[in-house]
Amino acid sequence: MDPCPFVRLTVGNLALKVPVASKPARSVVHPSWSPCFCKIKLNNFPLQTAVVPYIPSENHFPDNQPTSIAATFHLSKADIDKLAAKSIFSAKLSLKIAVYTGRSGATCGVNSGRLLGRVSVPLDLTGTDSRACVFHNGWISVGKEGNKNSSARFHLNVKAEPDRRFVFQFDGEPECSPQVFQIRGNIRQPVFTCKFSFRNTGDRNQRSRPLQSEPSSSRSWLSSFGSERERPGKERKGWSITVHDLSGSPVAAASMVTPFVASPGSDRVSRSNPGSWLILRPGDGTWKPWGRLEAWRERGSSDGLGYRFELIPDMSASAAIVLAESTLSSKKGGKFVIDLGSSSGGGASNWRNTPVNATSPACSPRSSGDYGYGLWPFCLYRGFVMSARVEGEGKCSKPCVEVSVQHVNCTEDAAAFVALAAAVDLSMDACRLFSQRLRKELSNPHDILV
Repeated sequence: MDPCPFVRLTVGNLALKVPVASKPARSVVHPSWSPCFCKIKLNNFPLQTAVVPYIPSENHFPDNQPTSIAATFHLSKADIDKLAAKSIFSAKLSLKIAVYTGRSGATCGVNSGRLLGRVSVPLDLTGTDSRACVFHNGWISVGKEGNKNSSARFHLNVKAEPDRRFVFQFDGEPECSPQVFQIRGNIRQPVFTCKFSFRNTGDRNQRSRPLQSEPSSSRSWLSSFGSERERPGKERKGWSITVHDLSGSPVAAASMVTPFVASPGSDRVSRSNPGSWLILRPGDGTWKPWGRLEAWRERGSSDGLGYRFELIPDMSASAAIVLAESTLSSKKGGKFVIDLGSSSGGGASNWRNTPVNATSPACSPRSSGDYGYGLWPFCLYRGFVMSARVEGEGKCSKPCVEVSVQHVNCTEDAAAFVALAAAVDLSMDACRLFSQRLRKELSNPHDILV
């Protein structure tokens, strides 16, 4: 499999220095007494917001400080070519940052932050798909409209690094059992086939079965990861999708282990009672749990798909490591992303059609132990891992999956991420309001209509 060139542009090591005036004005709130934040903009990419720590003016930014990433932009070769073409006919490409004092967000429709100043970092992305480039690392003056005489100083590190990825595209919606193609430029090559099915929930008490059967029967470890018990009321259950290589061998699967059930008195799956999937990999002639995806329907103005993905080391639910937790727009869809190189948590404050970040780094597990599969050596699991673009409700969704080269050593590695992407896409349907009818492919013939 040949990867596609990508570039990862990061902004990190943010800090702010503002001298304290000998007689400060009463109306002025000094940054040391108030939180600071910045808004980071790259051309037409979505705006990103990050907290900016304050450093006393007499202190220095520590040398050899590990990069703490505040914002990340993922650029394909097409993105880079488009940006380069625009810079020929307009101003040179630059990263623009506005620095504010006060809390981010708005109160009563009025922005609560006060603009302290702006900075601009010129970018030349030529050749960055093959070599790393640092555009700025150090302090820069901050002033309104670029006032160079401002006494405020802003520290940042801006760099671009090659980040090659495998790109996979579903040829249809996951519930329609599509083929999956690898994409490289204009070349499309089939690499996997998917088989969607309904698990026979009446078979739940049997032990593990060999790989040749669907990963549909319950296993001795199933109770540790989900619940197959019958629940009264509205529910969606028993969905399963198996990924096969071109020889027909099963190489990964996603199985719904906790039904998606409407909360009492409502027609939505709540965060307090989410549905869940196990992402399974083959091992020792049977299926073994590799990750768990939980999903629910957010309430309030967001009304989107909330999710949490955990890595399961050594089949141990108690040692699960949260790698991603955020929200996707149920109307517009968006990108499910695992990116452990970013320190800003993947919140649900706005629609993340851009990459969302893990809320817990892989170096902070809930328990210790041997972290299992060779796919993700525990201490080496860093940076961008994968993303999956899915569409919103009622739209034809053919997920596009990007996987970092450093996390793919064999076919099963890539297939596990493809199965995870399918589970994310199917969760968009599983979390639809129960007042809405699903398409016929998702209607379980074994279920009794409620």
